[in-house]
Amino acid sequence: MDTKEHFKFSTGVIAYPVVFVLIIWLVFWFEVRFGVNFIKYGVYPQTLKGLRGVVFSPFIHGDIQHIYHNTVPLFVLSTALFYFYRPIAWKVLFFGILISGFLTWCIGRPSYHIGASGLIYVLVSFTFFKGVFAKHYRLIALSLGVVFLYGSMIWYAAPVEEGISWEGHLSGLVTGLIFALFFRKEIAKPKKYAWERDDFNEADDPFLKHFDADGNFIETPQEPEEEQEQPTINYTYKKHSENH
Repeated sequence: MDTKEHFKFSTGVIAYPVVFVLIIWLVFWFEVRFGVNFIKYGVYPQTLKGLRGVVFSPFIHGDIQHIYHNTVPLFVLSTALFYFYRPIAWKVLFFGILISGFLTWCIGRPSYHIGASGLIYVLVSFTFFKGVFAKHYRLIALSLGVVFLYGSMIWYAAPVEEGISWEGHLSGLVTGLIFALFFRKEIAKPKKYAWERDDFNEADDPFLKHFDADGNFIETPQEPEEEQEQPTINYTYKKHSENH
């Protein structure tokens, strides 16, 4: 695919992240408005019933602070995903939720794990490592931007604070790294110059013809311009006759 097809803005770049964030806020509003609690639909490790949280947990949050801290990075990172990695954006989101949630179910403590932070860590990890592996200057710049904005999140993939699902964060980081290694097709490739191609022949290159084997510049004699023949102009005179 052409590079221009990858980095092309469309309505979905903004619309899909907005819809995703709105669904999360609607679920939270429904809990507050009707006094229900969906925490039991979160991931509860090593239990068959807890597997349903693999799908539902990213949409469930404990309080307003929890959902607020997840909203901004989720919107920013998913927008970047749909812009820079549009051909695989839905795959990263869908399988990111499933795989990171399942890994949390496998390694998590016996407690309910909720929130979209696992998916956020998937996006941070994927965006960073994919930009490094792809070696495309735009994707590398995106990776550096992600490190600048969210690099400190790496500490929360370890048990440094009580009440935070570091298992979900760690699962997201691992999942993002796996995706960066797995999704190789349909990714923008760095531009290759003529001398980087396998079929490049130095003898046919017009620029290299100006240098000898030792790298000395050779001035190519210019062919003399052919003199153009000057056009011949013939004048015809007619004698004016007066009628009397």
